[in-house]
Amino acid sequence: MKKSTKDEIKKLNKGVNEFKEFISRGNVVDMAVGVIIGGAFGKIVTSLVNDILMPLIGTVLGGLDFTSLVLKVGNAKIAYGTFIQSIVDFLIIAFCIFVMIKLFEKLKRTEEKEEEAPKEEYIILLEEIRDLLKKEN
Repeated sequence: MKKSTKDEIKKLNKGVNEFKEFISRGNVVDMAVGVIIGGAFGKIVTSLVNDILMPLIGTVLGGLDFTSLVLKVGNAKIAYGTFIQSIVDFLIIAFCIFVMIKLFEKLKRTEEKEEEAPKEEYIILLEEIRDLLKKEN
């Protein structure tokens, strides 16, 4: 083999090893799970907006169907009603994510408080006795 071919094989092996390390990290798996759940959650919110909220809002506004809102410019149709629905969809998803992050932060803070709970006096005394016995031995 030529030297350049050996170098190319080494570079390829290095790239494959780096990819294996990247894939084996927990963050990648967590990210993949997040993307899958996020996609499913997005479908649920889209259905909520399209099938429940927007018809109710349309009824309150006098039977207005947002999907039928179209502006014609020449032969082009600008479906701004669908755009309005997408904005509502985005706002609901953003709000849900905001609420979920706040809940996770609250849970994390309560766990940290539990970990930082002060030790009882007898435990401190026992630890001091243990440390003194270790120094003597």
